[in-house]
Amino acid sequence: MQMLRERILELGSVLPGDVLNVNAFLNHQLDTELLVQIGKTFAGHFQSRGVTKIITIETSGIAVAVTTGIELGVPVVFARTTPTPTIGSDHYSASAYSYTKQVRHEVIVAREFIHTEDRTLIVDDFLARGEAVAALTSIVGQASATLVGIGIVIEKVFQDGGEKVRTGGHEVFSLARIKRLSAPKMIEFVD
Repeated sequence: MQMLRERILELGSVLPGDVLNVNAFLNHQLDTELLVQIGKTFAGHFQSRGVTKIITIETSGIAVAVTTGIELGVPVVFARTTPTPTIGSDHYSASAYSYTKQVRHEVIVAREFIHTEDRTLIVDDFLARGEAVAALTSIVGQASATLVGIGIVIEKVFQDGGEKVRTGGHEVFSLARIKRLSAPKMIEFVD
């Protein structure tokens, strides 16, 4: 997706530890025009899969999931990383480590929002080591729902997350695939 690549090159930066900073358009300030195009692109790719529900993880995946959900006309469920009294104890859960935040989260989704008959699409902003996707995949499995695909805005192919997810038999559709990063501004894409 050319528009996304342009934003990454123009507004992105590389921080120590192979962290791609996209706060200017995706993770802090949101470029709404870009988000609409991302939603349309994901919806176009997964439209024939009979998606009934999109699942993501808070916080950065929510905006992308919502624009995709609008295009597909389906609800979006976001997994919480902090328990809340409104969810209570009747939920699915899985563990995910955030390398960016250096913390392990228990990811939870209330059972009432994902069911056996659901055909789910996972949508998230990044795929690096695959922890968040693995947690969401586990939750879909716990619900005995069908996982029809995984839409990722930015995949760091030099880390092993994408390979792990694909080896697990899941289709990953990534809009921008990063081959290499180097601080402060070297960003190389996979063609």
